[in-house]
Amino acid sequence: MKKILTLFAVVGLIVFSSCEGPEGPPGQDGYDGLAPSAFQINNVNLTRITNFKYQFGANFNPVLFNDETVLIYRKTDQTNSGAPVWQLIPKTINFDNGDTADYFFDFSKEDFNIIVIASFNLAEEPSLINSQTFRVVVIPSTLAKTVNKNSYLEVMKAAKLNESEIQKINF
Repeated sequence: MKKILTLFAVVGLIVFSSCEGPEGPPGQDGYDGLAPSAFQINNVNLTRITNFKYQFGANFNPVLFNDETVLIYRKTDQTNSGAPVWQLIPKTINFDNGDTADYFFDFSKEDFNIIVIASFNLAEEPSLINSQTFRVVVIPSTLAKTVNKNSYLEVMKAAKLNESEIQKINF
């Protein structure tokens, strides 16, 4: 009797495990990995640390994953049609008199800081520290390795982000 039950169990296992039904409809395409995001911060007045150093900082909410990279662009101008001109930071601005101003940033999983350090008193050139607009783009690190980060438009295209998806924050 035990041999017959064992035989039925083995045959049942083979028969039922090899059964296959009709193929179901395909599912929707998903994003492979972390989803890119971007936000714009408007009317930023950097805070004085010294006469030569100003900064602005904010927290990420939610915090970043380990595999994410942050790119920050500064609005430097706009075209005749009104489109913004974005410049990747870090960036050094050289003036005709030999002075320089360096924009750079640092970030962690929790926050970021945008910093400008100059060879002159920044209060003498308020256009560098007041009413600034920045775009913060968070992308997977794998994408950051392959895309031309100097081109804001190429980054947005590679990240599949549209202007309508950019959250705008006013200060």
